[in-house]
Amino acid sequence: MLSYRHSFHAGNPADIIKHLVLAQVLEYMTKKDKSFDYIDTHSGAGFFELAGADSQKTQEYLDGIGKLWHYQGQNQAILDFVELVRGMNEASLAFYPGSPKVAEQFLRRQDKGWFFELHPQDLTLLEKNTQHKKSLRVKGEDGFKGLQGLVPPASRRACVLMDPPYEIKTDYQHAVKMIIKAHKKFSSGTYMIWYPVVDRERIDLMEQTLKESGVRNIQLFELATSADTDVHGMTASGMMVINPPWTLKKTMDEVLPELVDLLSDENGFFRSEQLVKE
Repeated sequence: MLSYRHSFHAGNPADIIKHLVLAQVLEYMTKKDKSFDYIDTHSGAGFFELAGADSQKTQEYLDGIGKLWHYQGQNQAILDFVELVRGMNEASLAFYPGSPKVAEQFLRRQDKGWFFELHPQDLTLLEKNTQHKKSLRVKGEDGFKGLQGLVPPASRRACVLMDPPYEIKTDYQHAVKMIIKAHKKFSSGTYMIWYPVVDRERIDLMEQTLKESGVRNIQLFELATSADTDVHGMTASGMMVINPPWTLKKTMDEVLPELVDLLSDENGFFRSEQLVKE
């Protein structure tokens, strides 16, 4: 249950779509001076050294941020994201930010960041990686439950990222149900659920549960680096976003075809859909 460590997967294509969407949402949140809360239910260590043993064992970052490092295209969202990662490196690619470090780049003095992590080693690293800012709060607790205690926030503005490791099959439905529960308490928040496609039926069920929940304004963005398969392994990943910025769909309509070209094999594809209308 506590064996998953994101350090083996940092910077892979799944991270690219997750963190690019996250950056777009957070950038939009900062367009208003009013403070907001960022809630990260499964934070991990928050920052990763790509030369470390875990990253080098899998080298998944070579298929993700490694392919974007010298990006010379014209898409502004991709350019901005690569520049964000470059800001944490010197001349060469050595480090990759997890969602806490991505969020930190956008959180202002008046904003708060809440980070949950249960893995003892990653919790220690997360505390170290966030200790320089008092506005960043780390909790060694279950993020599914922790989210419920933070909504509605005092700021009345919030965005939530939920990306459990999905080691347990029940996490797929549990993630959706916990987001729906939080939405009932605080309907104006922006909620993001990251998901891996290992078994397409599980994702179909997540989508159906959201559609039947009564929650409005849900978009889905998915990047598949190869075709769906019955063989074990992740072939795609995506983000389901409730109450997305009005700019997000147009941005991702332009980003995703380019990411397929850059990061996927010949059978790769993307999805950019309005799952539920406003």
